[in-house]
Amino acid sequence: MTWICYVLQCADDTLYCGITRDLDKRIVAHNAGAGAKYTRARLPVRLVYSEFCADKSAALRREMEIKRLRREVKLKMIERGGHPSPP
Repeated sequence: MTWICYVLQCADDTLYCGITRDLDKRIVAHNAGAGAKYTRARLPVRLVYSEFCADKSAALRREMEIKRLRREVKLKMIERGGHPSPP
């Protein structure tokens, strides 16, 4: 099973980045208030970007890369899209 790095847009228009092995289940958890502390106060959230990673280590590295990007760069990345097939 592959790992997925994803970006959510929160109700307050902020962006949240995380990783998971089951994207659908994780989004449901976020919207149920059982996800990250950050998103609990910013519901509902919606998926705006995701990409498959080879393993957990690659997913964690990619998450940190995305978190370091400026908001404008993240928005351009989201605009380009990112829902490729798993490796």
